[in-house]
Amino acid sequence: MAKLGWLVVSLSLFVLVTDLCEAISSCNGPCKTLNDCDGQLICIRGKCDDDPDVGSHVCSNGGGGGGSSPPSGNSCQPFSHKVCKGTSHPQYKCSPPVTSSTRAILTNNDFSQGGDGGGPSECDDKFHSNSELIVALSTGWYNRGSRCGKKIKITARNGKSVLAKVVDECDSINGCDTEHAQQPPCRNNIVDASNAVWDALGLDIDVGEEPINWSDVN
Repeated sequence: MAKLGWLVVSLSLFVLVTDLCEAISSCNGPCKTLNDCDGQLICIRGKCDDDPDVGSHVCSNGGGGGGSSPPSGNSCQPFSHKVCKGTSHPQYKCSPPVTSSTRAILTNNDFSQGGDGGGPSECDDKFHSNSELIVALSTGWYNRGSRCGKKIKITARNGKSVLAKVVDECDSINGCDTEHAQQPPCRNNIVDASNAVWDALGLDIDVGEEPINWSDVN
């Protein structure tokens, strides 16, 4: 019986560890990082919940599987998942609606040749210096290149703002290959910015991610 009990405990631990290593698709699931939660959910106090910066209402509308009403029509949901190195990542063709002050997550990208951005920028098929004020946008916001060469205004929570030019797509569909420097698909609410943008906003690149707001510049 002791051996059987040990086997049951070991199996339970294995299942728990496996679940934690995979993306969580449901609300209130356990998490450690932003990547552990599917869709627009983020990790808050160890559980996947609606992202207040995106304004999603997946959990509040019954995303936990309780049989309540589905998410609102404005929410952008993943169409599939891509497994990279044993971890499942959601794939998106859309992003949250663009407003006069669109909430997003600022990440850091190396746009130079050999950098973590992978291949040359989608807009001009060129590599860029990280001293340029440039960004890549999630697939939905990139919108088939409609924002290429245009500038967006980025505002950090510290009140600082900067204008940056869109030169690339942060691919929310494809990833985990040489073209994408082995990076998984981008989340659907990302503004992937050069060092120069982070510096202009007075943000610490080593933090990795910062909540920001952005808007189109006419």
